[in-house]
Amino acid sequence: MSSPVPICVIGSGYVGLVAAVCFAEMGHQVICVDNDKAKVEVLRTGGVPIYEEHLPEMLGKHLGRGVEFTTDLHSAVEKSDAIFIAVGTPQGDTGAADLSFVEAVVSEIARSITSYKVIVEKSTVPVYTNEWISRVLHRHGVDPSLFDVVSNPEFLREGTAVADFLHPDRIVVGAGTERAAELLKSIYAPLTTGTYYDHPDALPGICSAAEPARILVTSAQSSEIIKHASNAFLALKISFINAVANLAESVDADIEDIAAGIGLDSRIGPKFLRAGLGYGGSCFPKDVAAFHWVAQQQGLDFRLLEDVRRINDAQRDVFFNKVRAALWTLRGKRVAALGLAFKGDTDDIRESPALDIIKRLVEAGATVTAYDPAATERAKAVLPPSAKLSYAGDLYEAAKDADAVLILTDWKEFAQIDLPRLNRAVKFPIIIDGRNLYKPDEMADCGFTYVSIGRPATYNAQQGKPKKLLL
Repeated sequence: MSSPVPICVIGSGYVGLVAAVCFAEMGHQVICVDNDKAKVEVLRTGGVPIYEEHLPEMLGKHLGRGVEFTTDLHSAVEKSDAIFIAVGTPQGDTGAADLSFVEAVVSEIARSITSYKVIVEKSTVPVYTNEWISRVLHRHGVDPSLFDVVSNPEFLREGTAVADFLHPDRIVVGAGTERAAELLKSIYAPLTTGTYYDHPDALPGICSAAEPARILVTSAQSSEIIKHASNAFLALKISFINAVANLAESVDADIEDIAAGIGLDSRIGPKFLRAGLGYGGSCFPKDVAAFHWVAQQQGLDFRLLEDVRRINDAQRDVFFNKVRAALWTLRGKRVAALGLAFKGDTDDIRESPALDIIKRLVEAGATVTAYDPAATERAKAVLPPSAKLSYAGDLYEAAKDADAVLILTDWKEFAQIDLPRLNRAVKFPIIIDGRNLYKPDEMADCGFTYVSIGRPATYNAQQGKPKKLLL
């Protein structure tokens, strides 16, 4: 591997923690800084505050050897050549990203710079943030010769973030000087030269020594736009297929067949063409809004992004109306809600469609029992247990005596349900699937009335009723 680079990562949240541990896996010396003393203490003992595959094992492997945790930003900056900023950029009231945390960190970095540093935007930020970081440093009297600002956006998917970091589709570096670009190239050299993949303990994935990760060097402004545009385009694909799903359902077509036919076009591809409840999480809603705000600030009418958001929001209405139509009235009904996280393989409940649906059900008078393999404790903090809402230890407990079972998150566990056992547990065999995890005929054969997204609903085969459910 190439020579280790001393790195400081500021922020031990989702992006910062994954980056810090993966940089250590690549052979670098990493100091991860956070102002939350309690979180730092947890991390120092090997605890991982987020649910993410491979992260606990990799942290245990490098803790105290390649990565350490501290609250002392000044010392970490002094010891590092590259400083990655990975703090939150939440959405403000106008849709713009709130950069106050970034500014506060940059101001503190400014008081600690005594030698040349490359300051790297790892947080998702709007275009020209690199210039604002430079201005803040200038205002604090930092000699321009002592720093460069680089954009290095992350493209991590929750649930597969470690693999995404070490086996990336692309590494984007937006640098204004050759000196800064060369340092970032050196940091990522284990991936771009393929030397990491030759290591016997390397995490397997899509890259290899023969086909290493690719790096793209651009201007900082281009790099900043690449991140927002990428997420906005993926959100567009989700909203597009959901709009098509509603059309397909109205004419008795099958959105799964349609998506397969569209995805076979190599210019389009099958990814993110899954009809369902729409997108959620910490990235897509915020990034679509922020990208739209940036366009407005430049005097551009990027109305397409507003339509993406509107279609996504409306998809929750579509699903809720399916539940109400299937049960006729919701007051007094018992409903099992399978899923709390915004998607499978994560405990992240931010902007989760599942939580929104559960809130609506409770407000409409239903009693909900919810289950999620990982996100229950986080959900309880937002939706505390009550007379109308309880949490179960497994999906069959949640389904006991239910008038209907709702699939709200695409966990693998929910795609492998013991359907006969589930049928015995429920009061009425009705499944309303917001993630299209099953085939309608399979559900009907197992005795369920099955309602999904973008496909004709079916009654079970034994009822002797028409397979079309009129909603």
